[in-house]
Amino acid sequence: MHLINCYTVTMKEQLIDRAIKVLNNNFQDGGFTIPSKGLYPFQWKWDSGFIALGFAHYDVDKAKSEIKTLLDAQWGNGFIPHIVFHNDSDTYFPGPDFHQSSLHPLASKKYRSTGMTQPPVFGFVLERLLEITNDEHGMSAFVKEQIDKVFDNHKYFYDNRDINNEGLVYIYHNWESGTDNSPLWDDIWTTMNPPDYTFERRDTSHVDASQRPSKREYDHYLYIIEIAKEHNYDDAKIAELSPFLVLDPLFNAVLIKSNESLINLYERFGGNQDKVDQLKKWQEKSIHGLNTKLYNEQLGAYLHYDLRSKQQLPYICSSSFAPLYSNAPNGHIVKRLTETMLEKFGDDGRYLCASFDPTHDRFNPKKYWRGPVWINMNWMLYQGLKKHGYYELAERVKSDSLELIEKNGFFEYFDSRKVNPDAEHNGYGGNNFSWSAALLIDFLKTE
Repeated sequence: MHLINCYTVTMKEQLIDRAIKVLNNNFQDGGFTIPSKGLYPFQWKWDSGFIALGFAHYDVDKAKSEIKTLLDAQWGNGFIPHIVFHNDSDTYFPGPDFHQSSLHPLASKKYRSTGMTQPPVFGFVLERLLEITNDEHGMSAFVKEQIDKVFDNHKYFYDNRDINNEGLVYIYHNWESGTDNSPLWDDIWTTMNPPDYTFERRDTSHVDASQRPSKREYDHYLYIIEIAKEHNYDDAKIAELSPFLVLDPLFNAVLIKSNESLINLYERFGGNQDKVDQLKKWQEKSIHGLNTKLYNEQLGAYLHYDLRSKQQLPYICSSSFAPLYSNAPNGHIVKRLTETMLEKFGDDGRYLCASFDPTHDRFNPKKYWRGPVWINMNWMLYQGLKKHGYYELAERVKSDSLELIEKNGFFEYFDSRKVNPDAEHNGYGGNNFSWSAALLIDFLKTE
């Protein structure tokens, strides 16, 4: 029996109270929430989307503030950066002085930021906020105020990142994927020889270095940014020159899901037929592209596509299943995805769903995105499995997520091994992590 089925009302209330405390402690005077104190002192794009869902269950004003503050940093071309530097901090590298977002002529004049982005979650976040609040607390009015900014963000992607006009948008940096040091990128690093940069790591002063990317990996990360900076973050130049140029199934699945939500919202509010028609055109092309270029029938999974080598990267990770959250996969593909998930990730001795294939020799159960379980990925997989009628598997993903938090605390990521010989607990990375707290609230409040 899964742990969630054993929870009493009191136990659930205690977990929710602990999660609320985490979120409230991480909320900043500037109207945004940091992911984790010390380790992540700024506002992150997709973190804020998930965080807002937690706030919406008990403090709608904070939920609105989270979204409004992030979208307020949007650039003039619709781009939304992955980090907004609202404040100065010496606990994180690379900071605003390294990224120099002002190099781009349309960058925000109000906020310093990075020149890269993250998965575009805000379409489905706006729709979910309406569901959580039952359209109360002025949420419809708020969504109407913000929705065009999200549409403009999608327009930015299709205008600037869909270089083959196939409905699939590229990422030019591993940080844009959200899955920062995935083993997927190892093949790309072998094609590069960046300088040996001199810099002071700040993350390893907060977290065991064995749980973080290596120094040499950071050299690659910084080199890609230097190329983008050299060309003032111009998308066309990045597409031409960046050694890292990838079609990511997670990123594109999230875009497709958010397209779907924007269509639903615009049709609900009425008007804006031109935007609805455009979204539907993008959506048709994106779904076709995802299923023809990124799906691999032999492996039963969606794969990343390297635009430089012009081939799929033959590795299965949690991102391979992200399209379940969208309306992209047909019944056959959904069935294959669930079979692959259970075959490779679903061993009884593991929690679902590891961030990288546990049967692969690159798997590392406690190193960031090289194997641990992440709650935000599980939240999307749960929603997707439930959407497609795989209720038992969905409940396993949900109960595993809750058990990991209940046993270990609100960590950033978790060892997927149920019996962990290396430590007393399975939680790693930042503690009191905001989206782990926020999504636990959403899991338990919507049972």
